[in-house]
Amino acid sequence: KAKGPKGKKITLKIAKNSIRISSDGGRRLDLSKMGITTFPKCILKLADVDELDLSRNMLKKIPSSIQKFQKLRWLDLHSNQLEELPEAIGTLQNLFYLNICNNKLTTRNLPEELNLLKNLRILNLGLNCLESIPTSLGALKELKEIGLFDNVLTTIPNSVKKLPKLKKLNAKRNPFPDSTKQEEHADSIKRIETLYLVEEKDLCSSCLKTCQDERDKLNKLKNVTPRPSKKPSFPLLLTPNSSAKDNQEEWRLR
Repeated sequence: KAKGPKGKKITLKIAKNSIRISSDGGRRLDLSKMGITTFPKCILKLADVDELDLSRNMLKKIPSSIQKFQKLRWLDLHSNQLEELPEAIGTLQNLFYLNICNNKLTTRNLPEELNLLKNLRILNLGLNCLESIPTSLGALKELKEIGLFDNVLTTIPNSVKKLPKLKKLNAKRNPFPDSTKQEEHADSIKRIETLYLVEEKDLCSSCLKTCQDERDKLNKLKNVTPRPSKKPSFPLLLTPNSSAKDNQEEWRLR
């Protein structure tokens, strides 16, 4: 039986030297791009870090011992070869950022315990092999951004689309049955909390003038010839394409 790549061995000394201080003062263990093929057991002795970056390695599995990282707020596992996630990931109650983009995850191997991450704000599931999204993710009421691009989704459950704080949902390049619906899923979610309609006669002179000025500005903007649009920028949900980009820092989720 052919053995896979051996990968780099991470020692406790290497791990300690890889700790950085993040912009908000937290301690970040950065083991990205290290050629790691198996989860380094030695880093369990550094389980008090606030952020853990294991992205761009060759990991196929994350062990249940990930639950020891109870202080973890930020976990980046993108661009590995993960085929499953442990149920124990649901115990990381302080997690607000989880990036598992560009792996080999299927819907069946997506643990239901993800719905226990009640403080999660950003979740990236793009570039995997997901056939559907569990409706239970609708329990993540704090979720603001979710990446579902480049999977094999044919629909997105309403429980996810109608999350109360969701501002950005990227579901591009999925085989949705209706192309117009695909565009609808890919667009940023826009919400109008309150809309008041009144007649001009009901406005005072100053309010009327303000409204007219705003309308004039809007009309001027409509009449301006639009410039060619720049490449869209989604700082937290960029679509990676490691084979097409020389500099992967351009699409790394931060």
